[in-house]
Amino acid sequence: MTAISEIEKDLKATFPAHSYEQWKKAAEALLKGKPFEKLLVTPTYEGFDLQPIFRKDDLDALQFAKDLPGAGSYVRGSQPIGGFRNRWKISQELPFGEAAELNKAIKREIAGGADEINIVLDIASQNGMDPDGAAEGEVGGCGFSLATLADLEVALDGVDLTTTSIFIQAGASGCAVMSLLCAYCKKHHIDCLTLTGCVGSDPIGLAMRSGKLSSTLEKSISDIADQIQCMSGCDCNMSSLYVDGNVFHNSGSSAVQELGFTIASSVEYLKAITEKGVSIEDAANSMRFGFGVGSNYFLEVAKLRAARMLWARVLSAWGASYEDLPMHIHARTSTWNKTVIDPYANMLRVTSEAFSAVIGGCDSMHVGPFDEVVRLPDEFSSRIARNIHYILAEECELTRVIDPAGGSYYIEWLTDQVAQKAWEWFQKVEAEGGLIAALRNGFVQGAINEVYEKRIANVKKRRDVIVGTNQYPNSTETPIETRAIDYGSFKSERAAAVSALKGKVEVGEKCVDAFIEGATLGEVVGSCDSEEIQPITSRRGAEPFEQLRNAARVYIEKNGHAPKLFQANWGPSRGYRLRADWTSAFYQVGGFDVLNDKDFEDVDGMVSALKESGAKVAVITSSDAVYAEKLEELAKAVKAADDSIYVIVAGAPGDKEEAWRVAGVDDFVNVRVNNHAMLSMLFEKIGVL
Repeated sequence: MTAISEIEKDLKATFPAHSYEQWKKAAEALLKGKPFEKLLVTPTYEGFDLQPIFRKDDLDALQFAKDLPGAGSYVRGSQPIGGFRNRWKISQELPFGEAAELNKAIKREIAGGADEINIVLDIASQNGMDPDGAAEGEVGGCGFSLATLADLEVALDGVDLTTTSIFIQAGASGCAVMSLLCAYCKKHHIDCLTLTGCVGSDPIGLAMRSGKLSSTLEKSISDIADQIQCMSGCDCNMSSLYVDGNVFHNSGSSAVQELGFTIASSVEYLKAITEKGVSIEDAANSMRFGFGVGSNYFLEVAKLRAARMLWARVLSAWGASYEDLPMHIHARTSTWNKTVIDPYANMLRVTSEAFSAVIGGCDSMHVGPFDEVVRLPDEFSSRIARNIHYILAEECELTRVIDPAGGSYYIEWLTDQVAQKAWEWFQKVEAEGGLIAALRNGFVQGAINEVYEKRIANVKKRRDVIVGTNQYPNSTETPIETRAIDYGSFKSERAAAVSALKGKVEVGEKCVDAFIEGATLGEVVGSCDSEEIQPITSRRGAEPFEQLRNAARVYIEKNGHAPKLFQANWGPSRGYRLRADWTSAFYQVGGFDVLNDKDFEDVDGMVSALKESGAKVAVITSSDAVYAEKLEELAKAVKAADDSIYVIVAGAPGDKEEAWRVAGVDDFVNVRVNNHAMLSMLFEKIGVL
């Protein structure tokens, strides 16, 4: 020990500790006068700045950093031993509209190792409406059309519910769907007490996504209280509420807005349910929370950790023993950043997102198939997504580490920042009178739209990179097959089948027996005053560029070729390779066929090749030194050959702009140009848009 101590002393003497101030001074010296705050400090959509380094001192004031896993604020996870014995549940969404197809998918998932059957109901079913009373797009689209016990029997045929958890995303119909599930159990002699999972009511979430309910929010929440009292009275092991934050996440909100608004939603439910006599413990125990997980790895880890902290704060304020009521977090990989273009890149995105969800301590998770924003997933895409769970658990061995994020200076600091900012948003919503009031007056929608506009502007300028879409495009890509579904025919068939059953059953208080006798979901739920609010629309960052690429494909179908852009590389392009490649990619992301395979040193040869190409847009590309000597001659030559050709120069003009424009230059392209705006303008000029 003495020898080691001496070595330590020698090392400390040789490499003395330095202060942050010393490090910052050295960093500023290396920057050679460039601003430290601008180059090394990163602003976020969440409203705080990320520093270039974090230190032990950043943890000194964070009390939660001293908590143990499964204790205190639950920041470090809801289980004392992490995932050693209880790995997160593999809970893959099954968005199939038809019962027999859903049954095949359920069996496929269980055979592949899924722990939970995750059924998403269609909008009509979530609203308690039968197919004959719903609009075409609401029946079977992105979810299971559930109207009768017969539908459920086909969907669950051959499935052992006593060994597999079931999660039904039920919208505003949770109470009736729970009765329908109990009817299934009664008819098939299954003890309801053996069921585990969640029949997740979330009328607030449904109202936000669709903009309307067939009932009022107050009435729908009151039904949840009845569902909880019924289930707690029979010691049922299923949850009744699904507080889903994905609606915020996938509309382009910031992470702190998503968390703050989701906590506000849970408080709305707690208020209404406890007012009907449900204990705070029963109400809290009935909840499952859903969060979207995006590609900002560390931020998403911090968000899930902060969620548990804020939930503990809410329960503590209510006087509940939050130590006995850990938050169940169901993570879902984002759709905001998923792409129709280059969709196989989505496999990489969901892998990173799933990794952060596990590190953040999720309890169950859906990993999106790479094609989920294009079409219903097939067996291949479903298997790839499901296997990501196993790679993380078995090959990455994430179940062998308890709270792998614990103690990280950066993540602990970030967790605190996310919690603070999210709580501020929660307080803003409470000041509006709660989430329902804030939705009705448009406060929440307006706040999210402000962040969305910033995000989408940065996507259009390529400051926020979407690989394969607004950067690094695959110019030879062939779109994957969409496998379109005729939802009109599906709705007609479903409506006819369900309508034939109506009126044959006296629907009274005994909903379970009524379902067994043949009652429909719409008959049991009934109808009352409807509710409409401004919806929070699900959006994707890639959509503006996908619209351009779609326009380019339509142009190809009409003209037999893609819209052409002639890249006039002047002189050997190896001397300005970065500029040449950057310029090509700038236009390829919109769908241009960039003709860039030749370097020119002869003006007549360049003009001849341009005319032969048929392109109506030409980008002169070379070095700044060449521009100073040759650009005016090149621009004049192009305009003399065809005045209708739109001439662009790759680079910034500086003090030469006026002279170059006189020579025939129409525009300039460089890193400060809005990529989407220029592409849209060019497409309009040449008739693509």
